[in-house]
Amino acid sequence: MKSRLFSDQERGMFVSVDGPSGVGKSTIVRHLAQMLVANGEDVHVTAEPSNGPIGKLCRELTESVTGHALACLYAADRYHHIEHEIRPQTEAGKTVISDRYIPSGLVMQRFDGIDLAFLWQLNAEIDRPDLTVILEADPDIISERLAEREPHNRFQRTSGSSHAEVRFYHQATDRLIQAGFDVLRVNCTQRPPEKSAAFIRDRLLTFFASSKE
Repeated sequence: MKSRLFSDQERGMFVSVDGPSGVGKSTIVRHLAQMLVANGEDVHVTAEPSNGPIGKLCRELTESVTGHALACLYAADRYHHIEHEIRPQTEAGKTVISDRYIPSGLVMQRFDGIDLAFLWQLNAEIDRPDLTVILEADPDIISERLAEREPHNRFQRTSGSSHAEVRFYHQATDRLIQAGFDVLRVNCTQRPPEKSAAFIRDRLLTFFASSKE
C-alpha cells in the first residue's frame, strides 16, 4: 500500500535546495528525490534557471548581461517558474524539489555589485518554500572541487569566488531566517551527498509527523 507523508493535505510540499557552486546540490537533490520516492512520495524535481523560455534566455545571457538587468531576468524566470511549473505540481499533490531558488537569487548577482536589499525587494512576491535547505561547506574544499572541473559561468571564474559566495549565502540565510522562512542548514564539508540527503529527508519526516499531532 502506498505510504504518503502528506496524505492529509491536498497540496503537495515545496522544498528548495541552495548552496555555493561545488557544494553538491544536484547530487544531493537526486538522492533526496530517490529517497522520497522510495517512501511513497510523488516527486517532481526542477531547477533554476528553469526549462521555460525565460530560463533558457537566462542561460544564454548570463555571460553577456550583468547587474540589475540580469537580476531582473532571473527574477522574471522565477515568477514564471512558479506560475507554470511549481504551483501546478504542488496543487496536484506532488512534492516539488527545486535545485536553486530564492537564496540563489539573493546571492549570484552580488558578484555584479547588486545590493542585497534590491534583490530582496525584487523577490518579495515569490512563493515561500515549505522548507528552504541551505547547503554549506568549507570554501577551500569547494574551491578545490571547482578547480577540478570547468567553470560553469563567469561567476565561478571570479578570483576568490568560493569564499565570496559562501559569505553571500551566510548573509542571505540570515535575511531569510529573519523574514520567517523555515530554513534547514546542512553542513556538507565532511558529509557525503547521500548522508546529506538522508538528513534532509529525516527533517521532512519529522516536520510532517509533528504537524499531524
